[in-house]
Amino acid sequence: MRRSFRFLLRPTARQAAALAACLEDHRQLYNAALEHRRTAYARAGVSVRYGEQSAELKHIRGDDPDGQGCWSFSSQQATLRRLDKAFRAFFDRVKAGRTPGFPRFKGRGWFDTVEWPKDGDGCRWDSQPGHPTTTYVRLQGVGHVRVHRHRPVRGQVKTISVKREGPRWFVVLSCDDVPAGPLPATGAVAGIDMGVASLVTTSDGQHLSNPRPLAASAGRLAAAQRALARKKRGSTRRREAVARVAALHARVRRQRLDGAHKAALALVRTYDVIVHEGLRIANMTRSASGTIEAPGRNVAQKSGLNRSILDAGWGVFLTILAYKAESAGRELIAVNPAGTSRTCARCGHCAKENRVTQAGFACTACGHAAHADVNAAVNILRAGLALRQAGQAA
Repeated sequence: MRRSFRFLLRPTARQAAALAACLEDHRQLYNAALEHRRTAYARAGVSVRYGEQSAELKHIRGDDPDGQGCWSFSSQQATLRRLDKAFRAFFDRVKAGRTPGFPRFKGRGWFDTVEWPKDGDGCRWDSQPGHPTTTYVRLQGVGHVRVHRHRPVRGQVKTISVKREGPRWFVVLSCDDVPAGPLPATGAVAGIDMGVASLVTTSDGQHLSNPRPLAASAGRLAAAQRALARKKRGSTRRREAVARVAALHARVRRQRLDGAHKAALALVRTYDVIVHEGLRIANMTRSASGTIEAPGRNVAQKSGLNRSILDAGWGVFLTILAYKAESAGRELIAVNPAGTSRTCARCGHCAKENRVTQAGFACTACGHAAHADVNAAVNILRAGLALRQAGQAA
């Protein structure tokens, strides 16, 4: 399996300045390569490819020995591949008829990651293995940077990335051949229904709470954003206010990740087979504002629902659940969620009148009453087991 390991860096003041300079030079390289592609196509109708831009790196480094020439050639190639990937995604969206979204220039604060595609080529993980207490990562042009390694690294390190989040720096290791840690079988199966009141409701009636970190920090975020709006652009106080808002958003993100990890781990430890809804969250949280010619209805209510869904972090939770299930040797099944919340788990009658309230379910055909989310989770489990049985038969 391929897994990522993320650790906090403890750079010195000089190393932090070098990391910031490295990030800035890679940002400028990205923007220059984007301008090269735009200009070549606009003036001559020529499409510039990654191979051509990579071949020019040698001359760029030679003309700027104190800037671009300081950093790893491989990391600069990775930055050019990042731009090439953005263009390929743009053309794929054009072919699919979606909103294209042409690649943009990266301003300050919108380029926060540098990647070294191979351990040992411009970078080295655990560069001082003989040190008795501390782990270091060596980065070309920066030096040996101390790492706060809070857990062991498993597998073989393939790529190394450095990421800036506010005032902090992190190193992210992508490792191959990470051994799995299968958990003992429990013989239990469950269907799970995603919700806003409860993050997860299982088919056996268990409710995992939704921490709602954004709602909990909404007051402080609103106050920090109001203070930011009053600051003069370009001033030191505005930069400090921007940092405060960013720190609050980062805290919300960490709280959401922490809640998702705990909920996913509880499910993986309890059940051998987990069935969930194959949700299309991007479609579910699409704006209802409409257009000038055809304005939407209940826009404010839909906006509040969208905010609650995104605050719950369903996509993050399902991503974490998928990799934890794979590591633990559990089986994860996604089913079509259509009709699961309006179908009676006892008689199979499907009608929107069955859903009495947000939490109440009462079948109009047989009179079966239950918690609406538990009823939906039972339907999800049955659909998943039927899908699994059909797959095994095939």
